[in-house]
Amino acid sequence: PIDMVVVNLYPFEKTVAKPGVSFAEAVENIDIGGPAMVRAAAKNHKFVTVVTDPADYTAVADEIAAGGVSDETRSRLALKAFALTSGYDRAISNFLSERGGGENSVFPDRLVVDLTKRMDLRYGENPHQKGAFYVENTDEPCVGTAWQIQGKELSLNNIYDTDSAFELAKEFDPHKGAVCVIVKHNNPCGVAIGGSAAEAFAKAKQCDPVSAFGGIVALNREADEDFAAALVEIFVEVVIAPGFSQGCLKTLASKPGIRVLQTPPFGAVARSGMDIKKVTGGALLQDRDRGAEADFDGAACPTKKQPSAEQSADLLFAWKVCKHVKSNAIVFAKNGATAGIGAGQMSRVDSVRLAAMKAQIPTEGCVMASDAFFPFRDGIDEAARAGIKAAVHPGGSVRDKETTAAADEHGMAVVLTGVRHFKH
Repeated sequence: PIDMVVVNLYPFEKTVAKPGVSFAEAVENIDIGGPAMVRAAAKNHKFVTVVTDPADYTAVADEIAAGGVSDETRSRLALKAFALTSGYDRAISNFLSERGGGENSVFPDRLVVDLTKRMDLRYGENPHQKGAFYVENTDEPCVGTAWQIQGKELSLNNIYDTDSAFELAKEFDPHKGAVCVIVKHNNPCGVAIGGSAAEAFAKAKQCDPVSAFGGIVALNREADEDFAAALVEIFVEVVIAPGFSQGCLKTLASKPGIRVLQTPPFGAVARSGMDIKKVTGGALLQDRDRGAEADFDGAACPTKKQPSAEQSADLLFAWKVCKHVKSNAIVFAKNGATAGIGAGQMSRVDSVRLAAMKAQIPTEGCVMASDAFFPFRDGIDEAARAGIKAAVHPGGSVRDKETTAAADEHGMAVVLTGVRHFKH
C-alpha cells in the first residue's frame, strides 16, 4: 500500500521563461513520470495523500503526528494536484504552439488559460453577484502583481478601475516626469505630468475635481509625503504606485479606508501576452494594444499650419491618454495636463462638445487627440469653437481632405498618425 505521494515537477515554466532558452532545453524539462504519479495518487485520494506544494508540508506533517491525514485534507490536496497538472499541461501546450505551431502559433486551435485565484471578493459588480480575482503568472508591474499595504478589501470595480489607471500611468517614462492618473468608472477624468507627484496630482485633479472625488489614483513613480498630504484632502478609493516613502505611508495611515497598492518597480515594462474579452458563450482574443509613442515616428501633417514644439509635446501626451479613454474618445490638453475629456459618446462630435463642456480651465490654445478619424468636419469645427489650435487623429476617412481643409480654415495644425487606438 502507498499512503503518500510527494512530487515536485520539473520546472518547465521557469525554464521557458528564461531569455534565449533553447527548444531542446525546454523539451528536456517536460516532466513525464511526475504528472502520471500525481494524477494516479489524486484519483485515489480516498486512500492516498498527494502533496505537490512545499507550502503544504508542515500542515500535512502536523496531521500525521496528530494521528493521520483527514479526508478533507486529502480531498483538498487532490484538487490542488489536478489543478497543478492541468496548468502544467497548459504551459507545455502553449509553448509548443508558440514555437512550432506555424500559422496557429499566435492563436492556437485550442487555448487553455491558467489563472490562480488571488482572493474572493465581497461581491461582483453588484451586491447580488458573486466574484473573485484571478491572476496570471507574470512579473510585470500591474494590478495582478500588486500587493495591498493598507485599506479596506478591494471590490471588483476597484480592481477593474485600478487596472485602467495604472496601465495609463505605465505609458509614461518615470525618468521624464511624474505622471498622475485619476480614473472614475473606468475612464480617466484627469491626467497630468509634473515635476513631482504632488504637482502631477494637483494638475490632474484640476481637470475634473468633481469626478476625482471617489476616484482611483495611479502614479508612475514613488509616492512621497507631499503627494500623500494632497491626496488625503479628498476622498479616493485606491492609490497605486511602484513605491511609497515611509513619510507617505505614515500620512496615508491617517485615512485607513484608502486602499494602498504597491507594484513591482517599472523596469522594462512588458507588453506581451494576450488581451482577452469574455462574451457569452466564448471569448475574443487579440494582441495587447502596445505603446503609443512610436505612432508619431511616421506621422504626417497635411495642414498648412505645423504644430509648434510645445504643441507636439502636448499632442503626444493627449494621444497617450486618448488610447485609454472609452470610445468615442476626445482629449483636450495643454502644458502636460488634460483640460477636458469626452468619452463614451455614440457620435464623435458629441465627444468634442462634452470635452469642451467638462473643461474646468480655458480651452483656448489647447490641443486635441481623437482615438479615430473624424467622419465629418463638424468635429473640427466644434474643436475650433473651443479654441483648439492643434489636433491628432489616425486619419483614414474618405473625408480626410474635407476635415483637413476645415482645419486650414481655422488655422489649426493636424497630425495624422495612421494608427487607431479604439477602446470599447
